[in-house]
Amino acid sequence: MKNTTQNVRLRNIAIIAHVDHGKTTLVDAMFKQTGLFREGQVVDDRLMDTMDLERERGITIAAKNCSVLWKDTKINIIDTPGHADFGGEVERALSMADGAILLVDASEGPLPQTRFVLKKTLEAGLKVIVVINKIDRKDARTNEVLNEIYDLFIDLDATEDQLDFPYLFAIGREGIAQKTIEEKGEDLHVLFDTIIKEIPGPLYDPAQPFQMLVADLGYSDYLGRLAIGRVFNGTVKYNDSLICINENGESLPLKVTKLQSYTGITLSDVDSVGPGDIVVLSGVEDVMIGDTICTRECPKALKRISVDEPTVAMKFTINTSPLAGLEGKNVQSRKIRERLYKETLLNVAITFQDSPDNDCFIVNGRGEFQMAILIETMRREGFEMCVGRPEVIFKYKDGKPLEPIEHLFIDCNENFLGIVTEKVSVRKGKMLNLVNHGTGRVRVEFSIPSRGLIGYRDEFLTDTKGSGIMNSYLMGYEEFRGEFPTRFTGSLVSDRSGNAVAYALFNLEPRGQLFVVPGDPVYEGMIVGEHNRENDIDVNPTKLKKLSNMRAAAKDDNIMLSPITPITLEKALHFIRDDEMVEVTPKSIRMRKTVLPGQKRHSLSMTKKKGLS
Repeated sequence: MKNTTQNVRLRNIAIIAHVDHGKTTLVDAMFKQTGLFREGQVVDDRLMDTMDLERERGITIAAKNCSVLWKDTKINIIDTPGHADFGGEVERALSMADGAILLVDASEGPLPQTRFVLKKTLEAGLKVIVVINKIDRKDARTNEVLNEIYDLFIDLDATEDQLDFPYLFAIGREGIAQKTIEEKGEDLHVLFDTIIKEIPGPLYDPAQPFQMLVADLGYSDYLGRLAIGRVFNGTVKYNDSLICINENGESLPLKVTKLQSYTGITLSDVDSVGPGDIVVLSGVEDVMIGDTICTRECPKALKRISVDEPTVAMKFTINTSPLAGLEGKNVQSRKIRERLYKETLLNVAITFQDSPDNDCFIVNGRGEFQMAILIETMRREGFEMCVGRPEVIFKYKDGKPLEPIEHLFIDCNENFLGIVTEKVSVRKGKMLNLVNHGTGRVRVEFSIPSRGLIGYRDEFLTDTKGSGIMNSYLMGYEEFRGEFPTRFTGSLVSDRSGNAVAYALFNLEPRGQLFVVPGDPVYEGMIVGEHNRENDIDVNPTKLKKLSNMRAAAKDDNIMLSPITPITLEKALHFIRDDEMVEVTPKSIRMRKTVLPGQKRHSLSMTKKKGLS
């Protein structure tokens, strides 16, 4: 860019970190110490986690914007997710930033998702400030963690300028930052001063007309579609006539009906927005993430936001079970299609395609967790649907299949190392590194196919008695490593419709673990339990006890059933096999066979066996 000028009254920063390293808590403290709230005002924790799912799970799912004012300088803050499945949100957010704060836990150190978000930041050429958080933890190892961060920067091919990063120590929960471990910080003033000093103001060319890159979309019942993004050059004013350049290079006319800018966590109306600032603009309906909004006289598109390709595909269909339409209000394929299409507009990492069957859609995304969040969001909006097992997306080179490979990090008690290594090896995992610090816990690294991780997380937690920590990120694509069994157990499948009965369930308990309780509705083809053996069997969970007028001792004892853990969406997605589906409604999660009638299933099974023999 020629003749660039810096907007010194503005800073745009993204806050990046691994899951649960304290991003959102730190942002809360930044709000409180910049006078955003009046004295005595009651304020919720984790203000930036506005979605119900974010508050329930304690993670950030969507990147969100806010701003604070420090010494007459406006600091725009973008709170980003830490999970690799939501990497599209990170890439989208970084397009609006000039620098980043990398938050690292003083005990855990850089973890896989730290590596993922930092890699994206360094590729974007942003200046990084490292903050080692939670230094008050009893197991904090700040000096070791700082060395690990330097190693990570070197490993990610950081430039000399990027390696010379400033670093601070913090206790985000208490709103304290300090330059050294020894000094006792009182507030976050040193962090704000470091941001102003180290992060450059946005650069722009005063000779260029208005240009804005759309990085996010919103919707208002009153204003319609909202385009959110950073102004790269020029100034935009209320009522300006502009154009939107889409992916195909077409120019769509628009008139700015409203301009808004971030003040704290709220939006405030403004008459004009200058270069470098983040703006919310209304007046264009057919806008997409990555589009450029500019003047009609000088139409010039900015570089579009690029994101990593999806690695997982899932099939969404209408609910075809006998219980369809009883619990949800949105059951038609048209409504499901509209909702999935809307998701692709708001989330750059998700793509969607129709299949030859009008009632079936294929959704591609970054990982099974991202898919589970989408499904959970839809069911809370009143949707009913069936979804298939997550499947990895293969690439082909010279006729050979290539599959996505994950770098898997496992931290567990050394007593569980044997079972963990055995299970990962069965799933075609290869051990890369093993570290034993002598504390009773070990850190192991594997390379494993992405399909090997689908369904393994729950098994891993059971094997490590809930004490294991598992993280991974996408390494790249390698040659197909071969088939492996996804499940060593079969399914108990209901052979008729009705309601589950305690007497029948009591007699089924020796066959395996049940998923239904007395009174639950069941239907033919519905999975009511996990069989102890590899094969599926048809069972009757509605069978009643035969009554007689003869009495005998202990004949009418109360039936005591084993307690059942409710099936969650993630558990269901992990459990099902290729010929099974999860039925999702606003009130229930059920598992079922794709083909419900038992006779038809057996016929298909026999045909398949004959074809293989």
